[in-house]
Amino acid sequence: MATPTDRADNVDTKQGFAFALGAYVFWGFLPLFMKMVAHIPPVEVVAHRVIWSVPIAGAILLLMRRTDALMTALKSPRTLLMACVTAALVSINWGIYVWSIATDRALDAALGYYINPLFSIALAAILLGEKLTRLQWVAVALAAAAVGVLWLDAGTLPWAALTLTVSWGFYAFFKKSLPIGPNQGFLLEVLILSIPATLYLLWLTAQGQSHFLQGTQDTWLLLVCGVVTAVPLLLYANGAKLLRLSTIGVMQYVAPTMIFLVAVIVFKEPFGQARMIAFPMIWAALVIYSIPMFREFRRKS
Repeated sequence: MATPTDRADNVDTKQGFAFALGAYVFWGFLPLFMKMVAHIPPVEVVAHRVIWSVPIAGAILLLMRRTDALMTALKSPRTLLMACVTAALVSINWGIYVWSIATDRALDAALGYYINPLFSIALAAILLGEKLTRLQWVAVALAAAAVGVLWLDAGTLPWAALTLTVSWGFYAFFKKSLPIGPNQGFLLEVLILSIPATLYLLWLTAQGQSHFLQGTQDTWLLLVCGVVTAVPLLLYANGAKLLRLSTIGVMQYVAPTMIFLVAVIVFKEPFGQARMIAFPMIWAALVIYSIPMFREFRRKS
């Protein structure tokens, strides 16, 4: 899941809608797959997500004949340093997400991705000096109050949801500084992460703790990790270029809504009183947050 980027011509296309919808639906069903690998340690799952994403992302760039920017980036210390930052942030996000599903905290994952757009506008106000409307401040305050409700109920912060929010929010923030396209940027990130991932998997194998090649089912599941990681990210990256900000902004709620439904209906996670209060507060905040965005695009059109 990602933060939308604006387009210069401000026009929706059918192809862009299909790409973005495919990505969000893919992400929405992802907990079902992650539940199948819940018996495997999250770090091992993330390592395989990285390793098997490399050939998929690489093959797509070769087919698109867009490897020149990647080669240039590999020769730029500044670009490599920024890519290391985004790679570290996305790996943290993946790890917490896999852990959340494995430990029956899918609702925390949904909460984290619901809060993400509100965190992003707050981040822009704090770090970039962007001015927020009164409605947007109300939305941010509602989201903070919802977190407070969950905090008071559990006696501890919903740290899994907040880590997902913060890691993806900063990932999107720093991603904008990468002077290459999203497809090339994704391949660069997984190439960087493939170094520690490979070393970790070799160490696991030496310790006799690896799940790869130890059973047919686990081996295939770990191989598929590359597909479920790379495909939706690449779909989204291309879809965001072909849609208006307002359209992709609304569509980003598809994935957390599906995760929420999967958690409650399929996984039967408890939806206690605190969540019955907090989630409607988050939904109301998202509606309030979207109002100024739609007004602005209506004014421009």
